[in-house]
Amino acid sequence: MIKEYRLKMGLTQEQLAEKLDISTRHLQRIEANICSTKLEMLMKIIDVLKIDDKDVLKMLKDKK
Repeated sequence: MIKEYRLKMGLTQEQLAEKLDISTRHLQRIEANICSTKLEMLMKIIDVLKIDDKDVLKMLKDKK
């Protein structure tokens, strides 16, 4: 879902990673659900990408 929103905003992984102050590799892992994400980072991603509340809830539900 993060990747879809990133692409919708026309951002590359490098651009989003820079906005989030993380490495591109870390963002790749987040997008692929390979690593867990701290709440603080998740909130930052939601804010930067302007992700809808309903999509956030769906994403959290799908992670269970």
